[in-house]
Order: sequence, then structure tokens, then C-alpha cells
Amino acid sequence: MTRVVLVHGIAQQNKGPGTLLADWYPALNDGLVLATGTDLVRDEVSMAFYGDLFRPTGHRGLGEPELDASDVQEVIERDLLLQWWTSAAEQETRVAGPGAATRLRTPLLVQRALDALSHSVFFSGLSERAMIGSARQVQRYFTEPEVRAAVQDRVARIVTRDAEVIVAHSLGTVVAYETLCAHPEWPDLTLITLGSPLAVRNLVFDRLTPPPVGGYARWPAPVKRWTNIADAGDVVALAKELAPVFGDRIRDHLVHNGAKAHDIRPYLTARETGKAVAEALRDGSSGVL
Repeated sequence: MTRVVLVHGIAQQNKGPGTLLADWYPALNDGLVLATGTDLVRDEVSMAFYGDLFRPTGHRGLGEPELDASDVQEVIERDLLLQWWTSAAEQETRVAGPGAATRLRTPLLVQRALDALSHSVFFSGLSERAMIGSARQVQRYFTEPEVRAAVQDRVARIVTRDAEVIVAHSLGTVVAYETLCAHPEWPDLTLITLGSPLAVRNLVFDRLTPPPVGGYARWPAPVKRWTNIADAGDVVALAKELAPVFGDRIRDHLVHNGAKAHDIRPYLTARETGKAVAEALRDGSSGVL
């Protein structure tokens, strides 16, 4: 019986639902134990996996497909990399900021961004092609309707009548939000968003379906409670609070995840996350976790 549905973010194309669940499940339980002293059995947690939809077909050579600054597409890929660059420079003294470089032509500007991000602790270990590939997944989600529909379908298949909580991370928060909006008939659910870019103007917020009206997004009908958690240094969750544009019913919390501010594991082990999950499960089970 699935009580908790997990929705992952970008750059998971070479994994699978079991692989991801093996990472997420212990961290989720750690957060629950810290907050309440109790945990979940594994059969109560399921991963809504869609990473394979972004897995490239076979190609010559090793590793990720070759991508460089000249391959970066307008507008989402370019602007997303530039926003990551600006945010990383604000958080880390070792990352040089854009400054006057914004007047450069796109390939040169993007190369500057990639060079700067390579010095970031936040992006440590990621190659240029991996950073571009991650930005491309965001672009594809918003610009290819068939991909968007297929991703949301993966979530919809996992959310059964027994589901009580959806815990989503990064791009997965966008997927979860749009899927919930598309299914007003679903019974009451709690939504927990971690490291969410939902409120990032132009790149994400203004591209949502259903579209925001007058600067405010629609509340997803099945959601009875929404907790949003962000690390102050998370350069993906550029807008840390969702309540100002999604509704004051949202509880926004800041946490400290250390050097890997966007990593899912410290988000899940946070006491705030454990408390939010526990409260939702108690509500759905007449006081029994």
C-alpha cells in the first residue's frame, strides 16, 4: 500500500525507480525518526520514476553525449545556466559573477557561465555536458508537450487512493504541482516540495500549466496541506518562499543542507521534512503513523 509517493528531479536518466528508492527511503526515514521517533515500512513508499524519458538513444563514444556552449539553446537552457551562475556567484566567493559579461554573444556568455560554475562547490563533479544536459531536461519538459504529458502520467500511475503524501524534489515539484492541478478528482493529499524552482519567474512560474493569473498560481485542488522546504544556498530554488505566489496556506521553511545544498538526502533527513510527513500521515490515519 503506497502512502508516500516520491517524485525526483532532473539528471536521473541513468537510474531507475528501485535505485532511487534505495537512496531516498533511508533518508526519508531518518527525517521521520528525528522528528517523531517512528518510521515507515518500505512497502508504504513508492518512487514515481520518469528519468528514462530523458535518456538519450545509443551514440558513438563514451559517457554523456558531447555537448558544449555552442549547443545551448534559447531561451530556457541559456537563461537557466545564467541564473545558476548568478546565484552561485552570490553564494560563493570563489565563483566570479557575470558582471559586464552579459553583453557577450550567447556561445561566449554560456562558456563563461560554464567555466564559472565549474569552480562552484554546488556544481562540483559535474562536467559541462552534464550541466547543459540538466538544463536541457528542463527545456524539454516545458517545450515538448508529449514529454510533459508522459512525465505527468508516470506520477498519476503511482498516486492511488491509498496515497496520503507526495514528496517532490527540484523539477519534480513542478511535475507534482501540474499533475495535481490536472486531477482535481483525487482525494485529499499533502504536498511537500523540496528545493523547488516553482516560484522562479520567467523560467518556471510563468510557464506553469495552468498558467498563473495576475501574478498568482492556482491552488492544486487535491492538496489540503502544502509544506515547502528550501536551503538558503540552493541555487535551483532561487525563490525560497512559495506562499507569496501560491497562497498563504503554504508553510515555508528554511533548512541548512551543508555544501550540497540541493541534494535530496539532506532535504529528506531534515527534521522539518520528517515533521511534515508525519503530520500528514497522522491526519490520514486517524492519529496512527
